[in-house]
Amino acid sequence: MKKILALLLVSLLAACTSIVKVEGDQVINNRMAVKLTDAWNKVDLPGNKQPFDVWTQEGLTIDHLRFWAAVGNNQEMMKRPPGASVPQGGKAARLPTYVAGMQSDQLVSLFENLYAADGSIVTMNKVEPAVFAGEKGVRFEFAVTRKSDDVQLRGVGWVAVKKNELFAATFVAPRLSFFPRLLPKAESVVKTAQIKG
Repeated sequence: MKKILALLLVSLLAACTSIVKVEGDQVINNRMAVKLTDAWNKVDLPGNKQPFDVWTQEGLTIDHLRFWAAVGNNQEMMKRPPGASVPQGGKAARLPTYVAGMQSDQLVSLFENLYAADGSIVTMNKVEPAVFAGEKGVRFEFAVTRKSDDVQLRGVGWVAVKKNELFAATFVAPRLSFFPRLLPKAESVVKTAQIKG
Protein backbone atom coordinates (compact mmCIF):
# COMPACT_ATOMS: atom_id res chain seq x y z
CA MET A 1 0.00 0.00 0.00
CA LYS A 2 2.85 2.39 0.87
CA LYS A 3 4.48 1.78 -2.52
CA ILE A 4 1.22 2.57 -4.31
CA LEU A 5 0.82 5.81 -2.34
CA ALA A 6 4.44 6.75 -3.07
CA LEU A 7 3.95 6.12 -6.80
CA LEU A 8 0.78 8.23 -6.78
CA LEU A 9 2.60 11.07 -5.02
CA VAL A 10 5.48 10.93 -7.51
CA SER A 11 3.02 10.92 -10.42
CA LEU A 12 1.15 13.88 -8.96
CA LEU A 13 4.36 15.86 -8.43
CA ALA A 14 5.56 15.02 -11.93
CA ALA A 15 2.28 16.30 -13.37
CA CYS A 16 2.79 19.63 -11.57
CA THR A 17 6.51 19.94 -12.32
CA SER A 18 7.49 22.90 -14.45
CA ILE A 19 10.12 22.16 -17.11
CA VAL A 20 11.38 24.97 -19.31
CA LYS A 21 13.95 24.71 -22.10
CA VAL A 22 16.82 27.17 -21.47
CA GLU A 23 19.63 28.18 -23.79
CA GLY A 24 21.94 31.12 -24.45
CA ASP A 25 22.77 33.52 -21.62
CA GLN A 26 21.26 32.63 -18.22
CA VAL A 27 21.49 34.32 -14.82
CA ILE A 28 21.14 32.31 -11.61
CA ASN A 29 19.72 34.05 -8.54
CA ASN A 30 20.58 37.40 -10.15
CA ARG A 31 24.22 36.81 -9.13
CA MET A 32 25.88 34.31 -11.46
CA ALA A 33 25.85 34.32 -15.26
CA VAL A 34 26.44 31.30 -17.53
CA LYS A 35 26.34 30.78 -21.29
CA LEU A 36 24.74 27.67 -22.77
CA THR A 37 25.88 26.30 -26.11
CA ASP A 38 23.50 23.32 -25.72
CA ALA A 39 19.89 23.59 -24.56
CA TRP A 40 19.09 22.32 -21.06
CA ASN A 41 15.79 21.69 -19.30
CA LYS A 42 15.29 23.83 -16.19
CA VAL A 43 13.15 22.02 -13.61
CA ASP A 44 11.01 23.61 -10.90
CA LEU A 45 9.28 21.23 -8.50
CA PRO A 46 6.04 22.58 -6.99
CA GLY A 47 6.11 23.42 -3.29
CA ASN A 48 9.80 22.59 -3.08
CA LYS A 49 11.67 25.83 -3.70
CA GLN A 50 15.31 24.90 -3.30
CA PRO A 51 18.18 27.41 -2.95
CA PHE A 52 19.68 26.09 -6.18
CA ASP A 53 18.69 25.91 -9.85
CA VAL A 54 18.28 22.41 -11.33
CA TRP A 55 18.87 21.65 -14.99
CA THR A 56 18.83 18.29 -16.78
CA GLN A 57 19.49 16.81 -20.20
CA GLU A 58 17.72 13.45 -19.87
CA GLY A 59 15.44 13.89 -16.81
CA LEU A 60 15.98 14.23 -13.06
CA THR A 61 16.28 10.50 -12.41
CA ILE A 62 19.09 10.36 -14.98
CA ASP A 63 21.15 13.53 -14.62
CA HIS A 64 21.16 16.94 -13.00
CA LEU A 65 23.29 20.06 -13.07
CA ARG A 66 22.74 22.24 -10.00
CA PHE A 67 23.88 25.82 -9.40
CA TRP A 68 24.05 27.72 -6.11
CA ALA A 69 24.61 31.49 -6.40
CA ALA A 70 25.27 33.86 -3.49
CA VAL A 71 24.51 31.48 -0.62
CA GLY A 72 24.85 33.62 2.50
CA ASN A 73 26.27 32.96 5.95
CA ASN A 74 24.23 30.39 7.94
CA GLN A 75 22.05 29.59 4.90
CA GLU A 76 21.00 25.98 4.27
CA MET A 77 22.22 24.42 1.01
CA MET A 78 18.91 22.60 0.53
CA LYS A 79 15.35 22.61 1.84
CA ARG A 80 13.83 19.57 3.48
CA PRO A 81 11.54 17.84 0.95
CA PRO A 82 7.82 18.08 1.73
CA GLY A 83 6.70 15.04 3.71
CA ALA A 84 10.26 14.10 4.75
CA SER A 85 10.07 11.74 7.68
CA VAL A 86 11.44 12.46 11.14
CA PRO A 87 12.32 9.55 13.43
CA GLN A 88 9.63 8.97 16.05
CA GLY A 89 10.54 10.87 19.20
CA GLY A 90 13.53 12.41 17.44
CA LYS A 91 14.25 15.52 15.52
CA ALA A 92 15.07 16.01 11.89
CA ALA A 93 18.71 15.75 10.86
CA ARG A 94 20.41 19.10 10.39
CA LEU A 95 20.64 20.17 6.77
CA PRO A 96 24.02 21.16 5.28
CA THR A 97 24.50 24.84 6.12
CA TYR A 98 27.11 27.21 4.72
CA VAL A 99 28.99 29.24 7.34
CA ALA A 100 31.29 32.09 6.28
CA GLY A 101 34.95 31.26 6.83
CA MET A 102 34.67 27.54 6.06
CA GLN A 103 37.87 25.95 4.76
CA SER A 104 37.95 24.03 1.45
CA ASP A 105 37.49 20.61 3.09
CA GLN A 106 34.47 21.92 5.02
CA LEU A 107 32.93 23.30 1.82
CA VAL A 108 33.33 19.93 0.12
CA SER A 109 31.76 18.23 3.16
CA LEU A 110 28.65 20.36 2.63
CA PHE A 111 28.07 18.63 -0.70
CA GLU A 112 28.92 15.18 0.68
CA ASN A 113 26.24 15.73 3.34
CA LEU A 114 23.80 17.19 0.81
CA TYR A 115 23.94 14.13 -1.46
CA ALA A 116 23.78 11.79 1.58
CA ALA A 117 20.78 13.57 3.15
CA ASP A 118 18.31 11.04 1.70
CA GLY A 119 20.30 8.08 3.01
CA SER A 120 22.39 7.57 -0.12
CA ILE A 121 26.03 6.52 0.31
CA VAL A 122 28.53 9.17 -0.82
CA THR A 123 32.28 8.73 -1.28
CA MET A 124 34.56 11.67 -2.08
CA ASN A 125 37.26 10.55 -4.52
CA LYS A 126 39.27 13.62 -5.43
CA VAL A 127 39.58 17.24 -4.29
CA GLU A 128 41.87 19.74 -6.02
CA PRO A 129 42.33 23.51 -6.30
CA ALA A 130 40.45 25.04 -9.23
CA VAL A 131 39.01 28.30 -10.49
CA PHE A 132 35.23 28.52 -10.50
CA ALA A 133 33.22 31.57 -11.62
CA GLY A 134 36.45 33.60 -11.78
CA GLU A 135 37.40 32.85 -8.14
CA LYS A 136 39.89 30.49 -6.51
CA GLY A 137 38.08 27.45 -5.21
CA VAL A 138 38.04 23.67 -5.44
CA ARG A 139 36.87 20.98 -7.82
CA PHE A 140 35.79 17.65 -6.32
CA GLU A 141 34.74 14.27 -7.68
CA PHE A 142 32.48 11.85 -5.85
CA ALA A 143 30.46 8.65 -6.15
CA VAL A 144 26.89 8.11 -4.93
CA THR A 145 24.98 4.88 -4.39
CA ARG A 146 21.42 6.18 -4.57
CA LYS A 147 19.32 4.82 -1.69
CA SER A 148 16.02 4.68 -3.60
CA ASP A 149 17.23 2.23 -6.28
CA ASP A 150 20.94 1.42 -5.63
CA VAL A 151 21.98 3.08 -8.92
CA GLN A 152 25.70 3.91 -9.01
CA LEU A 153 26.22 7.60 -9.82
CA ARG A 154 29.29 9.73 -10.43
CA GLY A 155 29.46 13.38 -9.64
CA VAL A 156 31.69 16.39 -9.96
CA GLY A 157 31.43 19.73 -8.24
CA TRP A 158 32.98 23.16 -8.12
CA VAL A 159 32.81 25.63 -5.23
CA ALA A 160 34.24 29.09 -4.54
CA VAL A 161 33.57 31.88 -2.07
CA LYS A 162 33.50 35.59 -2.83
CA LYS A 163 32.80 38.21 -0.15
CA ASN A 164 31.60 35.49 2.24
CA GLU A 165 29.02 34.18 -0.26
CA LEU A 166 29.20 30.65 -1.65
CA PHE A 167 28.96 29.92 -5.38
CA ALA A 168 28.88 26.32 -6.57
CA ALA A 169 27.82 23.80 -9.20
CA THR A 170 27.48 20.02 -9.21
CA PHE A 171 26.78 17.53 -11.97
CA VAL A 172 25.59 13.96 -11.24
CA ALA A 173 24.60 11.06 -13.55
CA PRO A 174 24.76 7.23 -13.68
CA ARG A 175 28.42 6.30 -13.91
CA LEU A 176 28.46 3.84 -16.83
CA SER A 177 27.12 5.69 -19.84
CA PHE A 178 25.34 8.92 -18.95
CA PHE A 179 28.10 10.49 -16.85
CA PRO A 180 30.89 10.24 -19.45
CA ARG A 181 28.52 11.26 -22.26
CA LEU A 182 26.95 14.27 -20.51
CA LEU A 183 29.89 15.55 -18.44
CA PRO A 184 31.40 17.56 -21.33
CA LYS A 185 28.08 19.42 -21.76
CA ALA A 186 27.97 20.23 -18.04
CA GLU A 187 31.62 21.32 -17.98
CA SER A 188 31.10 23.60 -20.96
CA VAL A 189 28.40 25.46 -19.00
CA VAL A 190 30.36 25.54 -15.74
CA LYS A 191 33.46 26.98 -17.47
CA THR A 192 31.43 30.07 -18.47
CA ALA A 193 30.20 30.88 -14.95
CA GLN A 194 30.90 34.44 -13.81
CA ILE A 195 29.87 36.12 -10.58
CA LYS A 196 27.92 39.37 -10.99
CA GLY A 197 28.58 42.13 -8.46
